[in-house]
Amino acid sequence: MALYEHIFMSRPDVTAQQVEGLIEQYKSVIETAGGKVAKQEYWGVKSLAYKIRKNRKAHFTLLNLDAPHAAVAEMERQMRLSEDVIRFITIRVEAHEEGPSIMMQKRDDRRDREDRFGDRGYGGGGGFRDRGPRRERDSDGAQAAGAGGRVEP
Repeated sequence: MALYEHIFMSRPDVTAQQVEGLIEQYKSVIETAGGKVAKQEYWGVKSLAYKIRKNRKAHFTLLNLDAPHAAVAEMERQMRLSEDVIRFITIRVEAHEEGPSIMMQKRDDRRDREDRFGDRGYGGGGGFRDRGPRRERDSDGAQAAGAGGRVEP
């Protein structure tokens, strides 16, 4: 059987219990077709980058699946019919990641990773580290001329 990571977003006006019901419904679809759900994670309500079907927020859920393609196709078909699911994506992977996903890890773990990788453009919030010290301002607000800089009035 193939391994998949499946993420779906549901409307923000449904409750967390209703989202759990959706998860159970889709788990039963996978299990009746001969697959299994290796891991499920509820990420909570998150803001969307842009409106999707007039929604600015959504409930996010991750499912790691070990199932045949037919089971995944049936689950996706049922998601298309559901009014509560606003978007989903399924990706075939070589192996599932062990432990919690990146969305479930603590913010401190992300900072530790940033310290390991440094400022390589991974969204570390840096960018000002190589700028150097600020120049002093005169009493009238003009900057003093630095090394090769010009004085602004």
